[in-house]
Amino acid sequence: MKVALATTLAAVVALGGCAGRPAADANDVGRAPAPARGRPLAASPLVGAWHLAWLELPGPDGALRRVTDAKGALIYTPTGQVSVQVMYASAASAPSSGPVQYAAGGFEGSFGQYVVDTTTRTVTHRYDGANVRALLGQDVPRRYTFVDGRLIIRSTRPDEHWSVAWERY
Repeated sequence: MKVALATTLAAVVALGGCAGRPAADANDVGRAPAPARGRPLAASPLVGAWHLAWLELPGPDGALRRVTDAKGALIYTPTGQVSVQVMYASAASAPSSGPVQYAAGGFEGSFGQYVVDTTTRTVTHRYDGANVRALLGQDVPRRYTFVDGRLIIRSTRPDEHWSVAWERY
């Protein structure tokens, strides 16, 4: 099963590398991706297929709780496309409150373009499609770090307190 999923994701990444918009550079943060003017995204450590390791979400009391029973995939192509899917174990376990809603019916999914700013260690997503339509066309910046080989992504918003850990396929 993992081999089939990894093969499928590798094909999606490969196809994404053959089509789509040109790479963008760090000067494009905060704007929609544009033709390359600097370093190609292929050099970014984000490029590739990732599977969800865990999420840390605020509980009703505000304390972070680690969610390990959700499934997810994150793909960054070398040409600047991003695709994110997360399925919670049950619709009831998906976050239902917060300043921004990302999930609906226990699922969050979106796709679009991204740009990386290595100086601030942020990646900004601009969604062309999402199951939560309020996200369409929005620039959604995220902080990223690497810890023990995992990609950790957090919101840049001071009113959002969550993180997501991804591992390479």
